[in-house]
Amino acid sequence: MIYQILARKWRPQSFKEIIGQKNIVTAISNSLSMKRIHHAWLLSGTRGTGKTTIGRLIAKSLNCKKGITSNACRKCTICQEIEKGICLDFIEIDAASRTKVEEIREILDNIYYAPSKSRFKVYLIDEVHMLSRHSFNALLKALEEPPEHIKFVLATTEIEKIPKTIISRCLYLKLNILSEEEIFNFLKYVLKKEKNNFDEEALELIASYAYGSMRDALNLLEHAICLSKNNITIKTTTVMLGIPSKKNAFLLTKHLLEKDSKKMMCLLNKISNIGLDWQNLLIEMLRFLHHIAMLKNYPKIWNQIFIKNYENKIKKIAEKNSRNDIQLCYKILLNGRKNLFLSPNHKIGVEMILLQAITEIQK
Repeated sequence: MIYQILARKWRPQSFKEIIGQKNIVTAISNSLSMKRIHHAWLLSGTRGTGKTTIGRLIAKSLNCKKGITSNACRKCTICQEIEKGICLDFIEIDAASRTKVEEIREILDNIYYAPSKSRFKVYLIDEVHMLSRHSFNALLKALEEPPEHIKFVLATTEIEKIPKTIISRCLYLKLNILSEEEIFNFLKYVLKKEKNNFDEEALELIASYAYGSMRDALNLLEHAICLSKNNITIKTTTVMLGIPSKKNAFLLTKHLLEKDSKKMMCLLNKISNIGLDWQNLLIEMLRFLHHIAMLKNYPKIWNQIFIKNYENKIKKIAEKNSRNDIQLCYKILLNGRKNLFLSPNHKIGVEMILLQAITEIQK
């Protein structure tokens, strides 16, 4: 049997399985149930949040043989063909590779032909922002007066590049970035179903570095499974992501606020040989500075779960340092991260950023 990657294996096959897009799913499901069906949907959002998946689910819901429904049967020939990607009446177009107006016109010329065996002919145009100005004009004409049997689903990661004339003719739905908690819970569910061993702390890291994208999270999880041979640990995950251990990230933050440049540089040299991504080192230090700042400013109401085994240490640092010093360090590291690519190499850049922070808080 051919192996199927996690991102494809666990792609939602019904609206109930969509994570983190409750309002979007409710709006689409209600419109299908009420038979208030728009001729064009425009879905925007960052990568891996479910735009293409929702487009496919809309196609199934519109063409399922049991009728227009928000809960497609997945058993009829139309549903199965759409899931397999072989349905003649469901046309997926990658706008990134079809930018020429001639290609778009050729595709749109076929919209006037009736569906071969489905209720509607559905066009899913992915990365629609990549179309040229002339291609958008051709699409606009089709959106203004489409035949009754035609439905469009447009997906984009860059809504600002879509002409307002296109947006105004679509039902515009903006997908949310997924929270770390939503990603963590789903990764945990997947690993239990896949019968893999894991540390929850490792999954928290993966969820954090997915930056709101479920597809990125599943791809990172796939990497972690291969690296650790089905036993995902915090140690292998930190190596995979190229980040320092929590211990080292905490110590660097501690030395920074204590203005101890000697200890800080010694530790940086010590950990520089473990395949660090230096930008990620700054990110982990920024996380600790955030916890310290929150505890300093809101000691009674700040009840987030602190990084395990570091709550008391964070409290001590918060007590010893002023709000201004903590905020100044955060600002310098944040700005330094933006300009890290300008340095001769990232290690030099991080060293100079941290030394600058110490110099500023010593004034």
